[in-house]
Amino acid sequence: MTGATGFIGQHLLRELPKRGYRLRVLLRRPSTRRIECASALIGDLACPHNMSEAFADCDAVIHSAGVVQPMSGVPEDDYRLLNTEATIKLARAAERAGVRRFVFLSSIRAQCGSTSDDVLHEALVPRPTDPYGRSKLAAEQGLAETKLDWAALRLVLVYGPGVQGNMARLAELARSPYPLPLAGLKAKRSLLALDNLVEAVAKVLDASGELKRPFIVADPEALTVGEMIMAMRHGLGRRAGLFPVPGQVLKAALQALGHAETYRLFAGPLVADSSALGEVDWTPATDTRAGLAALMQEPKERDVA
Repeated sequence: MTGATGFIGQHLLRELPKRGYRLRVLLRRPSTRRIECASALIGDLACPHNMSEAFADCDAVIHSAGVVQPMSGVPEDDYRLLNTEATIKLARAAERAGVRRFVFLSSIRAQCGSTSDDVLHEALVPRPTDPYGRSKLAAEQGLAETKLDWAALRLVLVYGPGVQGNMARLAELARSPYPLPLAGLKAKRSLLALDNLVEAVAKVLDASGELKRPFIVADPEALTVGEMIMAMRHGLGRRAGLFPVPGQVLKAALQALGHAETYRLFAGPLVADSSALGEVDWTPATDTRAGLAALMQEPKERDVA
């Protein structure tokens, strides 16, 4: 597995061994934190020329490393080098070593922009709108040119202990003691609980037969931002405390509070359909509202770790 020190990678590293998997991790450099795994190796994803030791006796690869979104100011070439070319080179090395399956943690941004008026499913023509999304889609297309059996998991916004970025900022808003002017936002957004992601990875790893395709991964129920705040504040033992204001007023207020990106993300719809994962018997165990409530019961510092 790559990306073992990241937000998602750490959770996979902790949970997959409970399901009987023995994990070997590939690290870019020695880690200062303890890595609980069967073995760990140092390697360069950009130049995976001699990976025989890394792939020895490996049945599958879980590739979660890469430049994550959103990282402002990252040149488009960096997305191409670290998300596209490194993925394809790693897949080629795995192919040469006889690895059975390659599981790539892609993104819903390989399919669309930050919002979508259509419910997203894999049959729609992908139309990424930024360098991050284009780099993920190009990596998927590179996998399709190998002889590997592969699956690309197009993840929506993931939440869970240790979450960063927009979900951490939303948790910060939920923790504030003030009523919030978010009741007027009616757009629904799909989210993905870490535990549901682990289940999807496990089902794809175990699937019989050939996959060679992308899968959208999202919790079954999409929520408005107000419903997300309501669930989070329920986890804190508080009432929702929401009221409506005109959209432009809300946008200006959130910009003044440093939450312009939060408004941009949650004001528009993005609903994803994960029914295709039923082909590998994926059943999400975590309900979104309960998952968001549980997130708020974690120690506060873990939301911004």
